[in-house]
Amino acid sequence: MRNSRDGWDLYLVKIGYMQKIRNIAIIAHVDHGKTTLVDKMLLAGNLFRENQNSGELILDNNDLERERGITILSKNVSIRYKDYKINIIDTPGHADFGGEVERVLNMADGCLLLVDAFEGPMPQTRFVLQKAIEIGLKPVVVINKVDKPNCRPDEVQEMVLDLMFSLDATEDQLDFPTIYGSAKQGWFSTDWRKPTDNITPLLDAIIEYIPEPQYLEGTPQMLITSLDYSSYVGRIAVGRVHRGVLKEGMEVSLCKKDGSTVKQRIKELDVFEGMGRTKVQSVASGDICALVGIENFEIGDTIADANEPEPLPRIAIDEPTMSMLFTINDSPFFGKDGKYVTSRHIADRLKRELDKNLALRVERGDSDDAWTVYGRGVLHLSVLIETMRREGYELQVGQPQVIIKEIDGQKCEPIELLTINLPEEYSSKIIDMVTRRKGEMVSMTTQNDRIHIEFQIPSRGIIGLRTNVLTASAGEAIMAHRFLEYQPWKGNIERRTNGSLIAMESGTAYAYAIDKLQDRGRFFIFPQEEVYAGQVVGENAKENDIVVNVTKSKKLTNMRASGADDKARIVPPVIFSLEEALEYIKEDEYVEVTPHHLRLRKIILDETERKRANRS
Repeated sequence: MRNSRDGWDLYLVKIGYMQKIRNIAIIAHVDHGKTTLVDKMLLAGNLFRENQNSGELILDNNDLERERGITILSKNVSIRYKDYKINIIDTPGHADFGGEVERVLNMADGCLLLVDAFEGPMPQTRFVLQKAIEIGLKPVVVINKVDKPNCRPDEVQEMVLDLMFSLDATEDQLDFPTIYGSAKQGWFSTDWRKPTDNITPLLDAIIEYIPEPQYLEGTPQMLITSLDYSSYVGRIAVGRVHRGVLKEGMEVSLCKKDGSTVKQRIKELDVFEGMGRTKVQSVASGDICALVGIENFEIGDTIADANEPEPLPRIAIDEPTMSMLFTINDSPFFGKDGKYVTSRHIADRLKRELDKNLALRVERGDSDDAWTVYGRGVLHLSVLIETMRREGYELQVGQPQVIIKEIDGQKCEPIELLTINLPEEYSSKIIDMVTRRKGEMVSMTTQNDRIHIEFQIPSRGIIGLRTNVLTASAGEAIMAHRFLEYQPWKGNIERRTNGSLIAMESGTAYAYAIDKLQDRGRFFIFPQEEVYAGQVVGENAKENDIVVNVTKSKKLTNMRASGADDKARIVPPVIFSLEEALEYIKEDEYVEVTPHHLRLRKIILDETERKRANRS
């Protein structure tokens, strides 16, 4: 009886049960409208009731994503159109989350390349498109935001063609269809001069041009490319069935990194339907599914046949280029703010993050309560820190360091391709700034009244650059960078030259004291804020560090009335975001991160010990 059931499954697959599927990934530069487009596709798939308010940026459901306006985690959803099922994978645009992009592209058969009708292809467009072309995906080019004034869709289309040509795309890939429209206004068309009132042309193009997944007969195979987590069932393996059919209750082998295989059983099998998952009995090759019951798996492992396991090639991920020291919070204020403060808490949390964050590496530091965490850039690591502080963790983080490699006996460092788009009048200032950080100009082109400049710059030089560029260009510059290669060491780069103002003793900071010290530099604290000895409370106007007493209050006596002196006039303090704080600190400083506070401090709090350490 069992054999006949297996035969029936195979028959269903062969007559087309499976072929009505399209797997697409949406790739683009940051802020070109990926997530907005997915919103419109979900609405077109009638996933919401008539009266249901779906809101905007439906998929960016993480608070961090909504605040920053960027996608960090890739998401899987599906819609039904005509009688086709379209699996959509929304990917992050930042190169820092390249680990996310690479692995999810493995699940797709084609991709929608989204490009801004004014900006054209940007550095990150190149980064994600290169990944897609290497895998062999067929792109459908979507030129978005054609409703913007001064847009240039035809030019942009030519630019995309040139870009794909330069990335060695095949003939088939170069013969791509182009759809024009505005995701925000909710219309797409094959001709941008003829707007429509819906996104049907785009959905039709997906069905017409994206190839259907091939059904491969044989023993089951599935590469685990992503994972989900449920507090009820634990870790859930997500991937695309490569070959054969997977069934509920089936015994399978898990092929691990070290070449070993472990027998496991699939307890539950889910496919993606709309925004959620639906339980099914079996999934055939080509569809994306989630497996419940698989234990101790890593992303990149293969689910294969129980008796004849054949592992698939593992996902190759770009190596990390930056590291930071994570340690427990040992400041005088530890444990006042957070819920998780011990080294065990932090170690467990980093271990959990490693499970799903492919581009991350963690190594034990010199002591038991310190870890070196390696990632793809400041943004990649700061998102992890921000997530941890929101979960109630307290920790301290050291200065970001780039990873140095020795290649052919030569000391080499990571070099990035930096592109800055800015108004012409600021260009000389910016070029000078980048050149000081050992950046070399590669090209410079003019677009209307803006200039597009490309540099090759060491990763070290980018740390702290964004804030300076935005200040120097009055917020007009658009800056993006991606990892290029390792090159010989470029020499020392001048970082922050100003010294720190350090609190002398613990207590409450008073306006009276801050007012009297304002000529020394700028402050990072408000009056009435609690400080401790060794905390960095401001930036010195000169190069050296100085210790100041901000806790000194005005003594009142009978001789002097309390209100006779001039009132304290205090310049508002500088408030850092997490990235800015990480980029600002010196080697001998930490950022203390707690759920409600960001403090800068010296690693050695005691002034006498600091002097002793500096002498040695």
